[in-house]
Amino acid sequence: MSARVYMDWNATAPLCEAAREAFLRVALMDGNPSSVHREGRAVRSEVEAARRTLASALNTEPAHVIFTSGATEAANLVLTPDYRMGRAPLAIGALYVSAVEHKAVHDGGRFAAGQTRTFPVDARGVADLAALDAILAVHDAAAGIPMVALMLANNETGVIQVVDKASALVRAHDGWLHVDAVQAAGKIAIDFSDLGADTMALSAHKLGGPQGVGALVAGTRATVTRRLHGGGQERGRRAGTENVAGIAAFGAAAVAAQEGLASLAEQAQWRDALAERVKAQGAVVLGEGADRLPQTLCLAGEGFGSEVQVMNMDLAGVMVSAGSACSSGKVKASRVVEAMGRADLAPFALRISGGWASTEDDWIKCGDAWLAAWKRIGARRREVA
Repeated sequence: MSARVYMDWNATAPLCEAAREAFLRVALMDGNPSSVHREGRAVRSEVEAARRTLASALNTEPAHVIFTSGATEAANLVLTPDYRMGRAPLAIGALYVSAVEHKAVHDGGRFAAGQTRTFPVDARGVADLAALDAILAVHDAAAGIPMVALMLANNETGVIQVVDKASALVRAHDGWLHVDAVQAAGKIAIDFSDLGADTMALSAHKLGGPQGVGALVAGTRATVTRRLHGGGQERGRRAGTENVAGIAAFGAAAVAAQEGLASLAEQAQWRDALAERVKAQGAVVLGEGADRLPQTLCLAGEGFGSEVQVMNMDLAGVMVSAGSACSSGKVKASRVVEAMGRADLAPFALRISGGWASTEDDWIKCGDAWLAAWKRIGARRREVA
């Protein structure tokens, strides 16, 4: 049997060698990072080295990086109406989320249902900033400042949002901007300072690190308050002993990902070649015309159900996802595609995503498998007709 082809990197990137080595090395070290003896100080140094590495990759200060169990925890630390500005309480009156946000953000965290509102995207999946401006213009400032959540890159379509422009708009309305950078990290360069965000969430396993570790980057305006009772880890902002081996691996993966950005960008040509092949057979490429991650392709073939596509591809030895991996396994239309005005295609969306180890041959095999399945489905339809 030929080797299987992994094209589901947006779900989880395989552990890179540098991260694996760092994880195994640190996992064998003794000591708790909060202990003051020599062994404790040694493992603490691993945490702080990773913090400095991540901060450098994001052009921010190490003190702004808070390690968490993942981006979902990071989002839930931030998405709350009860915040602080230094020591003073800061009321946030409402949360405004883009229609294409990941479920961890779209559900609104600790905001009540009536405090969470959605702003639209256009047909390409790009946030409608004019609509956001109009919504913020009527925000009830007496209830508190507005918080806006906008992802840097979409997990299903790969569409890159104009976060820097959104930031200027949010600041003009005296608001707070939270950015989900989970899919963008390790695929495009990220400069936290240039983005103008107040907070930003990251996940190690999307860029070649291990599962179960992530980070929240909190800028100078943000004073993050821990939500779980416990110790004073992460300068009192996140209780619980740090996952030291995971954090060290996160730092190593971030370095490897930064070094591989240029080669990853070359995958755009392989993605586009596959897009032309499927379009020639009647499929639709979603997000086309917008800036996208170089290794992400979202397509839809009318009448070819998402889960049926995934199963056919799996049988052909190619691993892909029906939209977000967090919703895969459930027969459910893509909320992202619906938000783009293509509810007719939402049940048929398929995500193909490569990574640092993907080759041109992987993209070609992926296309071969999809086209073969598409032709089989078409033949069956003709037989039924």
